[in-house]
This record gives sequence, C-alpha cells and structure tokens, in this order.
Amino acid sequence: MHPLLPLYVFTAALTVLSAPWAFDWPLLPWVTKPLTTVLVIAYAWRRAREGDPQRWPIIAGLVCSLGGDVALLFPNGFVAGLLCFLLAHLAYLVAFTRQVRLAAQPLAWAAWALAAGAVLMVLWPGVPQALQLPVVAYVTCLAAMAAQAMTTWAAQPEPPAHADRHDDAHDDSRDPVRQRRRLAGWAALGGGLFVFSDAMLATNKFMAPLPAATLWVLPAYWAAQWLIASSLNPRR
Repeated sequence: MHPLLPLYVFTAALTVLSAPWAFDWPLLPWVTKPLTTVLVIAYAWRRAREGDPQRWPIIAGLVCSLGGDVALLFPNGFVAGLLCFLLAHLAYLVAFTRQVRLAAQPLAWAAWALAAGAVLMVLWPGVPQALQLPVVAYVTCLAAMAAQAMTTWAAQPEPPAHADRHDDAHDDSRDPVRQRRRLAGWAALGGGLFVFSDAMLATNKFMAPLPAATLWVLPAYWAAQWLIASSLNPRR
C-alpha cells in the first residue's frame, strides 16, 4: 500500500462527511477537497517512471481536476468546473492514446456512446438551455476518455500461463505483459468510475436531489483519480 493512500482516504472521507446530511461543516471542504486531489497529484508525480509517455498528460489531467474541484466550491463555479474537468478528460484521452491508437476497439466506443446517450436522454429535460451545449461537449469528452481507457485494456494481449505464476502473484514486474494489462485495467476501471460519479453529480443537479449526494459522487470520483494515477508505469 502506498504511504499516501491512508491520508488520501482520510481527507476524502472528511470532505464527504462535511456535507449537510452528515456533520455540516461548510468550511472544511475548502481545505480537504483540494488537498485530496493534491495528494493524488503527488502520488502520480512520485510513481511515474521517467520516460513514461502517459506521465505528463495524466499529471496535467489531475491538475485540471484540481482546478475543477476548487471551482465547484463556489456557488457560481459550475461552468468553470465543467471546463476544467473537460480539459482533464482531454488530457487523459491523450494519455490513453500513447500506447493504443484512438478507437482501436470500436465495440468499447460503441458501448460508451450508448451509455452516454442514455444518460443524456434521461437528464436532458432538466438541463437549462444555456448549459445544453457545454453539457453535450463535456459528456462527449468524458465518454471518449472512458472508451479509450477500455480500449487500452482490451487491446492488451492475454498474459501467457507460467508454471511459476503463483510464485510471483504479488510481483508481476517480471512479466511485462501481465503488468501492462493490469495497469490498463486500472485505467479502464477509473474511467468507468468517473462516468458513474459524474452521472450521479448530474442527476443531483439536473434531475432530482440525491439523498447524501456527496456519498454517491465523491468516493467514486477520488477512486477514479487514484486508479488513473495508478495506471502509470511505476518506478522500479
């Protein structure tokens, strides 16, 4: 376990529980929310191997996410937050095309296009006209990021069976094929959790208030960010 992970979970939990449905500490998220994302930036910075082509796009995406976290703390910061996270997804999309070409797995893209279309169809009646174009652009970038993350995972070859597989079950660094597939799997899972988190956020904003909304939105969001950072090739 990475030494930053317990602190990351702690600050994330404080942010979730500071909401009105829990302890109602309105000032605490101004500290703990950006701090949580700063911790995952520090994790990604320290984890990434020199020369990893995904390093800078993923770090750029995390920095844009930090901007979005801060923007959403302000009552009128939704559009600025939307723009920051749109840029974050574009940065992640660039990262996930470093090893596998864009849309190399059409089925993954078709699946995420259907999911994004379904979410838009459900939420569309509640989206104000002034936000319709930004929301469509955002959902498109979000779905493309998740689709390319899944594409990267699906394009990885199956690892060969090893006679000593159980001996190195906790250290696949000696098997590059297994390692690449595992890292790509974390990115794909992170992309899916990001979609879930944003779908819950949009439901709460445009459709109907969710009970304990932060409990639906923030844990999935920060799990997604940690998984995406974990998809970086680790230093030896």
